[in-house]
Amino acid sequence: MEEREASKRIGALARLWPFLAPYRVLLMAAAVALTATAAISLVLPLAVRRVVDNFEGGDSAILDLYFGAALGIAALLAMGTALRYALVTRLGERVVADIRKAVFDKVITLSPAFYEKIMTGEVLSRITTDTTLILSVVGSSISIALRNVLIFVGGLVLMLFTSWKLTLMVLLIVPAVIVPILVLGRRLRKLSRENQDWIAASSGNASEALLSVQAVQAFTHEAISQGTFARVTEQSFDAARRRIWTRAAMTAIVIFLVFSGIVGVLWAGAWDVRAGEMSVGALVQFVIYSVMVAGSVAALSEVIGEVQRAAGATERLVELLDSEDAVRDPADPVAPATPARGAIGFEDVSFSYPSRPDISALDHVTLDVAPGETIALVGPSGAGKTTIIQLLLRFYDPASGRITLDGVPLDAMTRAAFRQHIALVPQDPVIFAASARDNIRFGRPDATDAEIEEAARAAAAHDFIAALPEGYDSWLGERGVMLSGGQKQRIAIARAILRDAAVLLLDEATSALDAESERAVQNAVDRLSEGRTTIIVAHRLATVKKADRIVVMEGGRVIATGRHDALVAEGGLYARLARLQFTDGIAAE
Repeated sequence: MEEREASKRIGALARLWPFLAPYRVLLMAAAVALTATAAISLVLPLAVRRVVDNFEGGDSAILDLYFGAALGIAALLAMGTALRYALVTRLGERVVADIRKAVFDKVITLSPAFYEKIMTGEVLSRITTDTTLILSVVGSSISIALRNVLIFVGGLVLMLFTSWKLTLMVLLIVPAVIVPILVLGRRLRKLSRENQDWIAASSGNASEALLSVQAVQAFTHEAISQGTFARVTEQSFDAARRRIWTRAAMTAIVIFLVFSGIVGVLWAGAWDVRAGEMSVGALVQFVIYSVMVAGSVAALSEVIGEVQRAAGATERLVELLDSEDAVRDPADPVAPATPARGAIGFEDVSFSYPSRPDISALDHVTLDVAPGETIALVGPSGAGKTTIIQLLLRFYDPASGRITLDGVPLDAMTRAAFRQHIALVPQDPVIFAASARDNIRFGRPDATDAEIEEAARAAAAHDFIAALPEGYDSWLGERGVMLSGGQKQRIAIARAILRDAAVLLLDEATSALDAESERAVQNAVDRLSEGRTTIIVAHRLATVKKADRIVVMEGGRVIATGRHDALVAEGGLYARLARLQFTDGIAAE
């Protein structure tokens, strides 16, 4: 929090310029409309003065002319204001849309290490809530602020020409107005950022609970979740309440000082009129300019709060845009071999997760996988099996050693380039809120409907998909809520089959299947793995008995390799696991 509080200047909004720069023409048009409306507003009191001074005596035709001129000025002001609103609002919507895309484009590419430090809900809050604040400023508040600055400066100049004596009296009030704006504005900036932080925390908490709503309900955790969310929300409300009262106090002080000054100026001006030193029309003109100047100051005191909040929101978004990813593509990448053969090499690889730097997930692992070979990684939980998969996808970089694909180090290629040659079936299948067809097509966006159906048949998913109300076009719900665990797994397997990649990664791919479906999927996997490099992570040894080679891992190390029968005969960890899982015992093998 201290680091965030260190940035206390509205200058953070300068980071919006790269998003405004492409729309210079629209920006200039909005600036012209804004300047024109401010100028027209300042001309209006001149016409009023002429009208007032011609109430008694004078040419009636001239009086009519002044009234007509006043009406024409009002019409121009109305049209200019409408044009300014249209241009500025369009600019704001366009800029915020670009910011949202830029932030999403950034965060969607960040490695999983980034998401160990920040909740997804907070990221979403920044993309939605914070950009809404920026929209309010770019599409409205800044325009209002600039217009009032022009009116303030122009009004002061014209007041000076109208009566320098009264203008000097007004200027004496300005320091008294500026001081509370500066003092309270600093506190308002701090409270605005704190408020946004709590809103993001509230959003993150709600997102986590709602994404795990079945677990929350199953463990009757609703009341606790409600209490946690209520507590964070109340913290957000408290920060908002302090911000509101601070802004209210600043507004009250500024408006009181400004209008107290106007009363004093009117009193002095009334005596000048009685003394014949200025006309009634001149006093009315001066009063109108005073009101305009006072109104602009009051408007600025309110707008400054919105600008402060937008500055805080901009800082939070800039934090995402400036996030340094632990995993980066090389500046001069090497192209992967085409076609990919699927040779994989782990050369003395060690690794610890960023959130657990003192615990070694892999400890000097050396492993070579030949093109087309099927290997199985087995071992107890925490042995490092899934870590092998994550490093091979380059979600993380090893602390030491290197990983190669077809002899080329992964960090020498772009991630997008070598990942095209890899298909993954994760332990927790990812199902999107889309149709069954689109979920499978996620593996290869250019696939035809016939290819999608063929992949579904190979994954033993066709029958249950066809039985859905709309078949392949059936909506599967958020995170596949309409499907069972086994059905989700088969959708994920169909997606991997459709990808038709040189390397196939199966992380507990059959863990959620019943015996019949597991047999069908296993047959599909056996066919799919022919001619492909396949790495299978499994706890159930029945699924890996046919592997070309079984790699036994424990404590982040490779402790044994070989085929099923040989490893059972050796004894040790694999034999113990086999004894626990096969009810007929080793003799049955």
